[in-house]
Amino acid sequence: MEAVRVTKDKEWLKAGVYFVRTQAMCFGFGVPLEMEFEDDTAEQEYILVLDDGKPVSTCRVSVEEGVGHVERVATLESYRGKHFGAAGIVAAEQWLKEKGVKTIAINSREAALGFYEKLGYVADYTQVSGSGEFRCVMTTKTLD
Repeated sequence: MEAVRVTKDKEWLKAGVYFVRTQAMCFGFGVPLEMEFEDDTAEQEYILVLDDGKPVSTCRVSVEEGVGHVERVATLESYRGKHFGAAGIVAAEQWLKEKGVKTIAINSREAALGFYEKLGYVADYTQVSGSGEFRCVMTTKTLD
């Protein structure tokens, strides 16, 4: 297992990010392709987790007004529960820490809250959005 940083100049790694997100979100959850990618830009940065060189998990990393954001977290179904997603989150936290971030926010699907809570994130039920499968709760974590 290897978590790598994906920046705008790494198109071949971006292909892995897009593969995982398409498989996990579009095929896995039925999210329309346009909706999954409409707010991505050429400048976005990502973490991509590889298993023996194959892309299996990813997340988008950004900083806005001093707060780190981990978004679009996705793991291939057959790799869930095997710590690949956690490896991506930990790598994103390290990268954000190096950027000087002290607080990280993740908008979690309610069904996935336990995953983030195990990683030290705290749910804020005053910040809820969406509905059904995509009812989301904002979570935050303060870095040491």
